[in-house]
Amino acid sequence: MITRAVLRYVRITPRKFRQIIPLVKGKNPQDAISILMSVKKGASKYGIDVISSAINNVKRMQGVEVSDLYISNLIANGGPMLKRFKAASMGRASLIKKRTSHITVELDRVAKKAELPKAHAAKYAHKETAENVKKETIKDKQPEAKKKSTTKKGKE
Repeated sequence: MITRAVLRYVRITPRKFRQIIPLVKGKNPQDAISILMSVKKGASKYGIDVISSAINNVKRMQGVEVSDLYISNLIANGGPMLKRFKAASMGRASLIKKRTSHITVELDRVAKKAELPKAHAAKYAHKETAENVKKETIKDKQPEAKKKSTTKKGKE
């Protein structure tokens, strides 16, 4: 995780915000903002706010480019509920829960092949690659089957 931004006490239900998470998770933050601008959901404006806050956090760091980052984690957790009452039939009152959310976004650097640790490379060095392994095919097995079928029973 390079940076994180948290937007708390947002007046939207977590369920509504979770609908837009698959659209932007794993994408570049700048691409994610452009995607959210075209989505017709109320949650998208909060998503734009929290992602732009995370981008501003990255810009304060030195040696980190925004183009090298992706959204590694985007979470909408429930916050406190505002409890209100509405008049119901026969003099009763029904409860209305006005839900809030805590939205967290984490940005991380895109891993390149050259950046893999040496321990990781050594761990898989003993395994053979797909090019080196010869797989048996049906054609390889067919001549053996034909040889068996050409021999006549009774004559040996």
